[in-house]
Amino acid sequence: MAWIDLVVCILLFVLLVYVFVSVTITNLHKAYLVFHFAMMLWPFCQFAIKIADTTKLQLFYVKLAFVDMALLAVGWLFFTILLTNHSLLSRIRKISFLIPIPALLTAVAAIFNPNAMFVQPIHGGYIQRIYGPLFWITAVILIGYGIVSLYIIFQTLVSENAPRIKKKVKQVLRGIVVVIGFIAADILINVVFPISQKVTPGLTSLGILFSAVFFIIAINRDKVFDIVTIAHQDIINTITLGILVLDDNEIIVEINQSLPSHIDLHTGERFDITTILPPQEPVNSMITFIKTYQEHPLESVEIEVLYQKLDPSYVHIHVSPILVGGTRLGRIITFQDMSELRRLINETTLQNDILQERNLSLTTIQRELYLTNQKLQKMAITDGLTGCYNRSYLTQQLEHEVIKNMKYQIPFSILLLDIDFFKLINDNYGHLVGDEVICSTVKAIQGKLRQTDILARFGGEEFIIYLPNTPSAHALHLAEQVRTAVESNVITVPHSIESISITVSIGLLSIHNFSIEMNPDSRTMINDMFQAVDQVLYQAKREGRNRMVGTIK
Repeated sequence: MAWIDLVVCILLFVLLVYVFVSVTITNLHKAYLVFHFAMMLWPFCQFAIKIADTTKLQLFYVKLAFVDMALLAVGWLFFTILLTNHSLLSRIRKISFLIPIPALLTAVAAIFNPNAMFVQPIHGGYIQRIYGPLFWITAVILIGYGIVSLYIIFQTLVSENAPRIKKKVKQVLRGIVVVIGFIAADILINVVFPISQKVTPGLTSLGILFSAVFFIIAINRDKVFDIVTIAHQDIINTITLGILVLDDNEIIVEINQSLPSHIDLHTGERFDITTILPPQEPVNSMITFIKTYQEHPLESVEIEVLYQKLDPSYVHIHVSPILVGGTRLGRIITFQDMSELRRLINETTLQNDILQERNLSLTTIQRELYLTNQKLQKMAITDGLTGCYNRSYLTQQLEHEVIKNMKYQIPFSILLLDIDFFKLINDNYGHLVGDEVICSTVKAIQGKLRQTDILARFGGEEFIIYLPNTPSAHALHLAEQVRTAVESNVITVPHSIESISITVSIGLLSIHNFSIEMNPDSRTMINDMFQAVDQVLYQAKREGRNRMVGTIK
């Protein structure tokens, strides 16, 4: 009857391939694929035990099976915490290393099998075997992991989470209940109360197969990983905009801390767009906004409203759909306080009126307006954190530069840089230190650039450099200088004696050949160049980071 476990192993492999080809792979999906592969090991080991021709090889697969089961128990617990209560994972992060210790001890007991206290052979082989006291301790510990997972799921189901989240959690609950039930049945039928000398095969393997089916339903049909990403409270609370996340049934999934205080909403409530709009707003704009929101859920819509409770405040409301693969999962509504900008505009208007009335101060006030305008222009083209240019400015410059370079056959190059493992810096030291690392890195890069080169922040920890009139050889040399400068740059952590050294991965694109037919649309060509240099950057990251990979066209 070894074929039962073999068939289960093959079916689990088919499910693994199905998940891999049917979804967009994120970090959460990668973690699940590893978890799924571990589920495949149990039926494989059970099959291998029955066909192995030596006692040592049979014992090896028995030990491997129980080591795998220990890893699965820990994986189930972490998988449950991640899907149902991400805030719990944040609270126990410092002691999370203690969670796997009981399972690891059971794995050690299975591996060493001291005095055959874990398992003993029958008739000189391990196809039929007797389990000792260490096995029962192992069984209690591993089932304990399952019970803890069930308790966490129960707490999620009775909490105030949105019904959409609870629906997805129920799939995970079914998977864990099924596998625990089959494991318990396997122990009772084959170990505690064996009906005959023959073992009833495949019970635990079937339980693992059925649980995998429930997990995949949660991933593919219910898109459980997508809602985790959307509702990631630790991220949205760092944004200054007020954020409201709705599911596809207009149920409030998340509210961040920046939501205006006069908008009284709660997680789990059904959202009504009309309740957040003040009654004194002009009728035409209000009707258009509400009609677009209600009748065209796939479109973005925005409006600016005036709230007159206590201090009058102007708020810009923007509604965008959340789309995954063309399917709408919900909406994100942002609230931006425009009161300060309105105040500045009103003050500027007042100053202009005073200028018309007081000719004597015209020159001085005009100079002030000129300087203010210069600052606003600089703010529009520079990055607020680093002071270097922003992506919008670089794109505008490249639109003119590309046309000129094509006309006069001038070679040029583009460098795309990414700070390696930047997320770990934010996680370990906080966002303030992360900002300091970004600023210090920009200074190190600027020290190696020429006056004609343009450095811009591409987004997050990515930067892009335009090198005009620069062939590939010179660009390679400059890129290596930049990489070395960043690598040797030591950043001191504020209020600490600790220092940080970082590296960057660099993608290089050099344009030499203008004889081939190129897209006459400069914006399309720029997007193509960004995509090409992004590909070589990720090649540099895949090859180990802290390196430069280039391509020439």
